[in-house]
Order: sequence, then structure tokens, then C-alpha cells
Amino acid sequence: MKHFAISGACGATPAHGPLTGLEVDEDGMSEHGYKRFRRRRATAAATPPAAGGTGTEAAPQMAAPGAPPQAQLPARLPEPWDRIRQVPFDPVAQRAARLPLVSRFRVSPAAKSFDLLRTRLLHTLKARGWKRVAVTAPSAGCGTTFSAVNLALSLARVPDSRTVLMDLNFRRPGMARALGMEAQGDLGAFLSGSARMEDHLLRPLPQLAVGLNQTADQDAAELLHSSSCAEALDGLMLRSGADTALFDLPPVLEHDDTAAFLPQVDAVLLISDGSSTTAAQLAACEKMLAGHTELLGVVLNRARSTDSPLN
Repeated sequence: MKHFAISGACGATPAHGPLTGLEVDEDGMSEHGYKRFRRRRATAAATPPAAGGTGTEAAPQMAAPGAPPQAQLPARLPEPWDRIRQVPFDPVAQRAARLPLVSRFRVSPAAKSFDLLRTRLLHTLKARGWKRVAVTAPSAGCGTTFSAVNLALSLARVPDSRTVLMDLNFRRPGMARALGMEAQGDLGAFLSGSARMEDHLLRPLPQLAVGLNQTADQDAAELLHSSSCAEALDGLMLRSGADTALFDLPPVLEHDDTAAFLPQVDAVLLISDGSSTTAAQLAACEKMLAGHTELLGVVLNRARSTDSPLN
């Protein structure tokens, strides 16, 4: 072991003289020098080795037995999507729901039809770089909510994807009932910017988040027109990382809510009723949408089977 000698200017002291703290031991180190040596050793042991050291630095000290563990930072903070409360489907509530859900009838023709619609929709959205789709109809009763909910359930089965479904039909909100779920928070507060995404949305499936509404509002068009609504939806898409967002909206020809909301979407999916929708109504919808957004297509709901005789 290397020793540190005192300076020769101090000189030697008699063997039996008074102790001054600078006496030299048999190995040539004074008591004062030895204390300095121990202090330097303690300082070196407490200092962590620098990156790229020579390997001569002091080894890290082990915690004493019984000492409390040191606090560790989490590996990563949860994403906003992971902070959305998960509410699994209630089987009893699903059976009592007003609308049939294709997630419970995977082998039915309706489920296959929605899967085909999902695939065609995704191809178009990916080709054009779109994410936001409004789902609406010419008139009430065409099956807009039924189509939006089941299309979202089909989209949620796509691996490594995220789908958001929002009930923006303030005239007749029905998505919560269709899913057999209770709405959380106030949708109007979220769209006005006074509520966070995590405080309103729910996740019935790992890859599906829904924004439910159970309060009718006859002045919804003004809210959908507002800049706060646009900012809230921009924040929703950014923070959720959603690949596709579906918005259930009131009928095009009955209210101006959909027209007010068109600047917030990339395209519109129009739902028609095979037993009541007329060609004139579809033409009126296309005329209203022209120049404002793109029409993805028209979905024919309640279509009559080609095998049944015409009346």
C-alpha cells in the first residue's frame, strides 16, 4: 500500500518528545498524514467511477442490511390511451341492448358485411391519409348508430390499431344504450375544452375508446361550430394516437349539426334505409356535402334479399 510522507520542512522530532500530530511512524507516515490518507480513501469510495475509467476507482458501496430500498423512477409513464378507464362489456347489458352487436354474432351475415365494409374503408383511408369519418344518414331511423357501433367493433379487431367512436348525435343520443354502457362525464364539457379526454372516454375493448352521451342538446350545432370543439378533437387525435375516428351524427336533411361539423372530418359515410330512403334524398345529401368534404360511399341498411319476391 502506498503511503503519503510529510514534507521534510517539518523535520524529525525526538522519539519521546511532546505529541504534535505530525509524528512519523515506523513506515515514514505521520499521524496527521495517515488521517489525511483515510479521508482521501473515504472520498474516493463515495465518488462513483467516471465513464471510461481505468478500473482503479473504488467499487460501489453495498447497502447495509436492513436499510430501506432506494426509490426508483418508473421505466416510462403510461400513455394517455392507457389512462382511459377500461369498462368491459356487461353480457347482461349487451343482451338487453336495443341494437344487435356483431361482436356477439361473429358468424352472422351482418358481421361479415361489416368486416367487408371495414376492410374497404381502411384501404381508402390509408390510400388518402384520412382518419376522421362522419357517419350520418339522410333522415332519422336509417340505422346510423347501429352502423357506426358495429363498424367500430369490427375496426377494433384489427391488430395493433386504435379506434375512437364518438356519439355526436345530441338530438337523439343512443350509443350508450346500444353498447349497454353508462356514459361518463359530460360530452359537451369535453368538446368545450373544460374536460380531459381521460375524464370522458371509456375503453370497452383494449383497442376501442368510446365517447358516450346521454344528454340531449337542441343547440348542439353552435357547439359543433365552435373553435373549442375543433381544438378538443385535434387534441383527442393527437393524444390518443387513434388510427381511425368515427363520429355518429344526426341526419343531414333534418338538422344543421352535420353541416357544422364537416370541417372537422376527412370524409362522410352515408347510411341509407333500403325500405324508406329515396333517390331524391341521397341526391340532396350529395349536393349538400359537395365542396365541403368527401363522400366515402353509401351503405344500404335493411336491404331486401335478392332471393325474396318483389312486392
